[in-house]
Amino acid sequence: MPTIRNCRSDDFGAVVALLQLHWPEAVFGQSQLRSLFERALISPRQRYLCAEVEGQVVGFGSLTIKTSLREGSIGYVDEMVVDPKNRGQGIATLLMQRLEDLAVASGCSHLHLDAAFHRKETHAFYEQRRFERRALLFSKELRETSRGA
Repeated sequence: MPTIRNCRSDDFGAVVALLQLHWPEAVFGQSQLRSLFERALISPRQRYLCAEVEGQVVGFGSLTIKTSLREGSIGYVDEMVVDPKNRGQGIATLLMQRLEDLAVASGCSHLHLDAAFHRKETHAFYEQRRFERRALLFSKELRETSRGA
């Protein structure tokens, strides 16, 4: 049975490994990523959750609480990933439910997220959980980042 818990500092390596499984083409700068991870662990506006099976981290979900003048507090699911070897066991459902509970407890009126166009299975997962397609996400890179730092 999977366990969902708050991430800890020593989960960093397992979380990065999960991110690399989900985005294999991405280059993750370890020192920059470690700094971001540690700051998020203590941030009042961010929540990092780990899913464990038999003591091993097999899933990760992150939530940021944002403020919108139009909608008030909004929960935004930044990342949600489950190791492919552990999919189909309800882990993503448990993570999503916990993220939703955290958003509600933080006074959020909505829970938002985005998913790449090609991730059709992911779209179905979110739609089964009553997420609606409301908008397109537009993105613009503002500056080059140090991608191997």
